[in-house]
Amino acid sequence: QVQLRESGGGSVQAGGSLRLSCAASGATSSRFCMGWFRQAPGKEREGVAAIDSADGTKYADSVYGRFTISRDNAKNTLYLQMNNLKFEDTALYYCARTKRFSVHGPSLASSWYESWGQGTQVTVSS
Repeated sequence: QVQLRESGGGSVQAGGSLRLSCAASGATSSRFCMGWFRQAPGKEREGVAAIDSADGTKYADSVYGRFTISRDNAKNTLYLQMNNLKFEDTALYYCARTKRFSVHGPSLASSWYESWGQGTQVTVSS
């Protein structure tokens, strides 16, 4: 019912910045929790950042202080500002939406999410 499309990925040098966007269409609603996840080759999918309907946020320890998640409900768009990128940030980044309205704050657990985009690649060179 909702379609998600990521954009903004690319190749940058360590220390650089990127801003990812996730455009939602279809059955959109600001009452869901939204999240960013990433997966590198040979690694499990990892929750990076999440934001709930009240703009509460949660971050993985590995990106805390460097990444910022935000949402523009009027534009049905989710963002991930990534600063001071490191080589280990290299991965395919996905945006996702929870299967239910969020009432207990943001979650980084992938099992809570139902709708997924196809991903945008972020490559950081050292």
